[in-house]
Amino acid sequence: LTMAATRKVMRAVRVFEFGGPEVLKLQSDVLIPSPKENQVLIKVHACGVNPVETYIRAGTYARKPALPYTPGTDVAGVIESVGEHVAAFKRGDRVFTSDTISGGYAEYAVAAADRVFPLSDQLDFGQGAALAIPYFTAYRALFQRGHAKAGESVLVHGASGGVGIAACQIARAYGLKVLGTAGTEEGMDTVLRNGAHQAFNHREANYIEKIKEYTGREGVDIIIEMLSNINLASDLQLLSCAGRVMVVGSRGPVHINPRDTMTKESSIIGVSLFLATEEERQECARAVAAGTEAGWLRPAVGSEYPLEKVAEAHEDIIQCSGARGKMVLL
Repeated sequence: LTMAATRKVMRAVRVFEFGGPEVLKLQSDVLIPSPKENQVLIKVHACGVNPVETYIRAGTYARKPALPYTPGTDVAGVIESVGEHVAAFKRGDRVFTSDTISGGYAEYAVAAADRVFPLSDQLDFGQGAALAIPYFTAYRALFQRGHAKAGESVLVHGASGGVGIAACQIARAYGLKVLGTAGTEEGMDTVLRNGAHQAFNHREANYIEKIKEYTGREGVDIIIEMLSNINLASDLQLLSCAGRVMVVGSRGPVHINPRDTMTKESSIIGVSLFLATEEERQECARAVAAGTEAGWLRPAVGSEYPLEKVAEAHEDIIQCSGARGKMVLL
């Protein structure tokens, strides 16, 4: 009896109140959820950690989940069971997700079948957990919102993190001229190894001048911006005519001069994966599958933490100077 009883519960991180990393509580007696219709239950092998999850946990984000909740959206693992009307997946399939219903910082997670995608045998679970949010966001920023074309130049601002590396790999594969910034020598190496033609250190006082020098009078066609509250004003100076800044991340307000958009007829365009349609998500998934098959899409997994160290992971993703790939919980 005890064996049967223990199988119904799992370890999962629960948040009972908004606050600092210490509100993340690992519990070992959480009921394993059951998949309803059009849902699947996944045995989680790895779950990505994203900066946005720290904002949600702190209670400072626009969307507040009902308490208590389990964080985590992009998991990789194996289908444990499927609900009614699920034809695309069966028990034992390797998959990754772009969202979960029950939360990914757990041993099992329920997800809507339309947010679940097959995981290529060429990638391990850690890499699988580094796919959906970074690669779908980068693809959406470049093509669905940024209308990038082969031959254009792109500056990836903060190129050594999950989304940054994804953007470098995708842009390079699709024929763009790729520039990336990072905060450390190691980060710059990572950026160059992952498709950038040129890397710049954004901790150097004159790095903006160096980018201007490198791009000459043309400027950059697209900027993928992870930290708009710091960089947006100078981004506008770097753009080409009809150039666009894709706002992927921001941690606060910023002062800009709108005239800078007039002189170049440039645009500031927001990017939110949350607003992607089902069709757009499927397009992202197909692009990811094609890139994996072709061999150029290789998620860089950075720090890996066990579930017990989840608070430390949340601390590190915000404090850490110089990201190197995607942070995952195993």
